[in-house]
Amino acid sequence: MKKLLALVLALAMMLAASAALADGIKVGIVNNPPSESGYREANVKNFEEVFSAENGYETKTAYTLKNDEQLNAARQFITDGVDYLLISAAETTGWEAVLKDAQEQGIGVFLFDRMIDCDPSLYLAAVVSDMAQEGETAVNWLLSLELPEYNVIHIQGAMGSDAQLGRTGALDAQFESGKMNKVIQQTATWDEAEAKKIVESVINAKTPFNVIYAENDGMAKGAVAALDDAGITHGVNGDVVVMGFDCNKWALRELLAGNWNYDGQCSPFQADVIDQMIKTLQAGGQIEGLNEKNQIISVEKGFDARELTEDDIAKYGLGE
Repeated sequence: MKKLLALVLALAMMLAASAALADGIKVGIVNNPPSESGYREANVKNFEEVFSAENGYETKTAYTLKNDEQLNAARQFITDGVDYLLISAAETTGWEAVLKDAQEQGIGVFLFDRMIDCDPSLYLAAVVSDMAQEGETAVNWLLSLELPEYNVIHIQGAMGSDAQLGRTGALDAQFESGKMNKVIQQTATWDEAEAKKIVESVINAKTPFNVIYAENDGMAKGAVAALDDAGITHGVNGDVVVMGFDCNKWALRELLAGNWNYDGQCSPFQADVIDQMIKTLQAGGQIEGLNEKNQIISVEKGFDARELTEDDIAKYGLGE
């Protein structure tokens, strides 16, 4: 009888272990919607492919551009008892209480794509771009053109996001120094149509400008549409310098054709890095290679239309 009970107990334990394995590692992903941009579409696809049932995950997702909705989604995932919470925050502020709650519940937090204003001890790691460096690289390239004057239309992304803050900072420094003139500085919240309206308003006001600094490719595309409608030349040998960010393949082809001048790289592929860190933790290991802010920084560059090649587009371009 004792042997039978032991056998039944062992079988029950095996079944419980198998059920846990079948359920997979529970992950909650809070991200911006794929409709935000070509970059975000690639980012969302990357995470959905990596954090799949086939790869051993039970994944819940929430996609929104509104920070309060993201916060509510994160709280719900904590209530649901996920093992790990993965966050690309719409805004850098307002997250500390949620992250502390996750930590108290034993839930590991990973940031990706964007940073949050909080103590680094509240997350296990952040796999991010250096947005401030992206802005510095772009502005230094613009200064290297040595234009007689810089009259800049600055089209910003979603205000308060890590990408907006980083890409805005370097340009703001130039405005404050007087080296560049701010014709207009306005958010289009990553939206192509809104960016077109901003440029149209400047054209209609007959305010002189010779640079468009758009904080993503979609907004640069909208800006260029306004220039085309008004018959204003742009790009290499044109009257207006056009700058974008993200390096979608279609955008890099605009550079190759000479229609745009510059595109700043921003890698959307952070999922594999986080997957490996989670697997390391699950195996009882420790995460290595982090800096003092618990970050792993993606290596990125900027592309000049005068130097871009087809090989660059194939290697670095996003999408098709």
